[in-house]
Amino acid sequence: MTGEDPGPLVRLFGLTGGRARPLGESFDLVAIVTTVSTSFPPSDLIPEHLAVLSVCRRPTPVADVAAHLKLPLNITRVILGDLRREGLVTIDRPQPAAQAIDERIYREVLHGLRRL
Repeated sequence: MTGEDPGPLVRLFGLTGGRARPLGESFDLVAIVTTVSTSFPPSDLIPEHLAVLSVCRRPTPVADVAAHLKLPLNITRVILGDLRREGLVTIDRPQPAAQAIDERIYREVLHGLRRL
C-alpha cells in the first residue's frame, strides 16, 4: 500500500480505539444527550467530539447525533460514552409516554367516556 487511502473502516477503528461498544451504562438510540455547560471544551478533543458538544447544546436523541455526524450508530455510541465518561455530556433515558401525559387529560377523557 503506497499512498492509497486506507478506507473508512480504518478511520472508524481510529475514532473508537477499536472499541465496538461504549464503556459504562448502555443507552439506546432514543436516549437524550445534552452537553454539560462548560466555559470551554478541553483542547484535546477530536472534531467529532466537538461536533457532538455543539449539536447537543439542546437535548438531542442519540439517533439524531449519529445522523448529524454521518457515522454508524455504534461508533456514535462509543464517542458519546467517552464524552459522558469525561463529564462533558449527560445521557438520559427519555420520559415514558405515560408520564408525559398530564393526569388532568386522563380525567377529561374518563369524564368524556362516561358521558357517552
